[in-house]
Amino acid sequence: MRTAMLIGASSGAMALLLAGSPAAAQTNLSTPPGANPAPSAQSPDPQTAPAAPPASDTPTAPTAVPPQDGASGTEGGEIVVTGFRRSLAEGLELKREAIGVRDSIVAEDIGKFPEANVADSLQRIPGVILSRDGASNEGQRISIRGLGSEFTVTTINMAPVRTTSSLDAGGSSRNFNYDVFPSELFGRVDVYKTPLANLEEGGIGGNVDLQTPRPFDSKGRVIRYTAQGNYNTQSKRWGPRGSLLLSDTVGNFGALVGVAYSRTVNERSGFQSTGGYNSSVIGSGGYRTPPGQTRPLVGPFEFQLDLDNPRANFGGLTREQVANGLLPRFYRVFASDNERERLGLVGSLQYKTDRLDISLDGIYSHLKDIGDEFTWGVAVRNSRTVPGSTDPAGRGTNSGIIPLDVKLDQYNNLYGTFGNTSVLTESLYRTSETKFRYGILRASYDVTDAVKLSVQGNLSDSRAYKEGNRILSNMYGVTTTFDPTVNVTYPTITTPGLDPTDPRNYSVPTLGFGRDEEDDKQRNVRAVVDWNMVDDGDRLFALKLGGSYVSTVKEIRRRDGSTIATNRVLPGGGTFRTIDVFANMDPFVQFGSLRNGGNAGFPSQFATFPRSFVEGTLDAGGANAAAPVQLNGAFRAEEIVSTGFFEVNFKLPLLGSELRGNAGVRYSDTRTVVDNYVTNGRGGFVPANRRGGYDNWLPSASLAFDATRNLTLRASAGQTITRNALSSIAGSTVIGNPFNADVTVGNPDLRPQLATQYDAVAEWYFAPGALLSAGVFKKDITDRPFSFQDFVSFGSLGLSSNVFNALSLGFPSGIIPDDFQIRRTRIINQGELKLKGLEVGYQQNFTFLPKPFDGLGVTSSFTLIDQEGGDFIASTGTRRSISFVPDYSYSITGFYEKGPVSIRGSYNYRAKTGTSFVNVGNDQIAYVAPQGFLDGTVSYRVNDYIELRVDALNITNENVYLYYENPDQPDGNGLSRRDNSFFNGTTISFGIRGKF
Repeated sequence: MRTAMLIGASSGAMALLLAGSPAAAQTNLSTPPGANPAPSAQSPDPQTAPAAPPASDTPTAPTAVPPQDGASGTEGGEIVVTGFRRSLAEGLELKREAIGVRDSIVAEDIGKFPEANVADSLQRIPGVILSRDGASNEGQRISIRGLGSEFTVTTINMAPVRTTSSLDAGGSSRNFNYDVFPSELFGRVDVYKTPLANLEEGGIGGNVDLQTPRPFDSKGRVIRYTAQGNYNTQSKRWGPRGSLLLSDTVGNFGALVGVAYSRTVNERSGFQSTGGYNSSVIGSGGYRTPPGQTRPLVGPFEFQLDLDNPRANFGGLTREQVANGLLPRFYRVFASDNERERLGLVGSLQYKTDRLDISLDGIYSHLKDIGDEFTWGVAVRNSRTVPGSTDPAGRGTNSGIIPLDVKLDQYNNLYGTFGNTSVLTESLYRTSETKFRYGILRASYDVTDAVKLSVQGNLSDSRAYKEGNRILSNMYGVTTTFDPTVNVTYPTITTPGLDPTDPRNYSVPTLGFGRDEEDDKQRNVRAVVDWNMVDDGDRLFALKLGGSYVSTVKEIRRRDGSTIATNRVLPGGGTFRTIDVFANMDPFVQFGSLRNGGNAGFPSQFATFPRSFVEGTLDAGGANAAAPVQLNGAFRAEEIVSTGFFEVNFKLPLLGSELRGNAGVRYSDTRTVVDNYVTNGRGGFVPANRRGGYDNWLPSASLAFDATRNLTLRASAGQTITRNALSSIAGSTVIGNPFNADVTVGNPDLRPQLATQYDAVAEWYFAPGALLSAGVFKKDITDRPFSFQDFVSFGSLGLSSNVFNALSLGFPSGIIPDDFQIRRTRIINQGELKLKGLEVGYQQNFTFLPKPFDGLGVTSSFTLIDQEGGDFIASTGTRRSISFVPDYSYSITGFYEKGPVSIRGSYNYRAKTGTSFVNVGNDQIAYVAPQGFLDGTVSYRVNDYIELRVDALNITNENVYLYYENPDQPDGNGLSRRDNSFFNGTTISFGIRGKF
């Protein structure tokens, strides 16, 4: 008979009553799988604890597994296992007890999560892919089965939450950023890949529930600590990390409090093209088109080669070859240095009896990033000019870039020496901050032995902002050499005859200040009744009935203090326009020489402005604070979701084994109230209120059949939705990039994407702590957002000229004419996407090997995905199917645990991923390059009080980048046609941890 399950405050909310208890910090391994363990401190007496339906995907009481060689013994002769292996065993048991497809990561002990970052742990789960924040080298977001992070719903203790961090602030996406929270705040994470009626709707990819620790997770007093020092190999700087958790229970009362702090400094460097590649033939369309005429398609940016200039030299190529050769939007150096500071607090008060469990839990997290970013290179974009306007001072006489000595590589990329180019250097100082608060009151009461009532209410508040304050300056009409064949990430970029470190070689300084703010507030009430109508041990029939109310408010604001900072009087007298700006410029990059990848032609030093000048003298923060909110992109949107759900769970004997099942339906009613601003047609904006809404019936069903003692078969089917980004719904006229003449207009009537999905899995538990599984899945997604584009006059949008960088658009006066054509994007429901895939998992402890190798083990997964629903069409008519998910991904973690020694290494890989099937006119498909990350941990346990530990992230210093391919050319453009090609360095942590 399968082990009975416990129902907590809500499905999935009660933490496993195991970690850190008097018997464990260890797991009992003396009972065969499938048998009920004897009652213990961590397994409630079945006579007093009501049985819950195994068919429901709720946390289970721990099921013991057979002895394993290499584990330690206890006084009673039982075999126990600790550490990472124990965490894997508990996660495996939770997976086995589930009905649908669910995976779990369990803390090795209370306050002792296996990895330093929760997201880093999740990438071990089949089908889960991690996105890292390059500025900090940490895991930030996850995608499940290849679908983007916006397709995943994340809850804390089954309560929906939203939070953003770092450069995401102001984007109004539905992404959940895990880097806001220290991993020490959590005790367990569950990943649901198949829908259940009691789970929050919104996750076509899946649902992730983060569970915070509570005092009775470990009866008695526990004191756990960590102390580490972090070192990044690229920044060559150290930072501290530490945590302290205190938990105690006295009688029926318990209290827990924890704090975690870290500071890291990371550096990244490489090459940027900032938005694709284009040819002079495609990019030489006019900037402006008379009213009533269609603006020609010019690719991702406009530029022109001056092929008729007397200095032009095609280097043995034909005029047509040069004109059709591809150049990047920029060819420039990129370097950044980021200091991240994070403080996290967790607390819990709990009252617990045999029938009543009440807890008040809270989280506070404060994340701050301070980043210094510097770029230097040639602005190819918008280089088509009229004579005299290549320099705003009127000194230029040429139109376009002059090829002086150029070549083409096998992918039609143009490189070499060019004349009349404009070098742009940028000193950008970023500051971003997130403050997150969360509180939840939970209660569960066993009304009878068969009926349980669970209720909870929670509030969460996330406030984030980012400031990006830049100062730019230029060198006009200079000769530059660009050669990516030497080193594609550190290419040759030189200005023969001009010293890039001399501030007096620069002119025409300009400011670009801005502050984005994003606030999220959520209120949630949830109630669930569980009724075990039949429960005689072999048979079970139970009902789950519940409902919830969720109110989510998101506010977006943007301010631009550039104009204020440019014109106001400075403390020493004068204004930015009248002082000698370049007297404040340093002849070097602020954090030192950049690595050059072995290529002396890559600039490792160039002149920059210090942060003290931008943030101090010019008071960028004060200018942004004084600037009015830009009404075109500001909005307040409230989503109110009222939900009811009903589930039937059952268990019955079949063919000498056990069949478990779950079937249910979820109804959600969504109402959206949008307050934003729309143009009044006279160059201004007026408040607007729009209301929208929709409802959904979402059925689901799952079966699990224990075909044999060690073989479990699963099947699931259901429907779920993913709501679109609020910027696409609530935004009025959103400016994505001030250097591009593009706007996005919101659509309050945009419906959510709807998925019908199917899963079938076979799991073979062939040895203690071992699993070999294979599963297939299919998702048919309708109502995909589709970008509809047209061109409208700038004057019709009611925008001021300062929302765009007029100079980059070809208007040195700073005034954009009303008849200038702007590309407008509107999002509508139109697309479809079909996914089908295969997931394979393998986990085993190699206890059969001779000592000392019996401490070895492995956990691994492989996911294969096939996508239908997006074809890129080249100008020649060639079609190529573009996959927005990686065709395959895999993860392998090898570990060794023997006595006091523990060694673990994880490698996670994902194949390339397309970003869009839209041909913007240059026949270039953008891909996120394949990525593989190697992380590792080594620890030595001296005793219960001291464990020495070394952790390393990104050991191989993986090169991350985007690249572009033409479907009519051979693959391999990733070798030359790149964007955002960076190295982030390796982060190593040295420290100790333990408990009392």
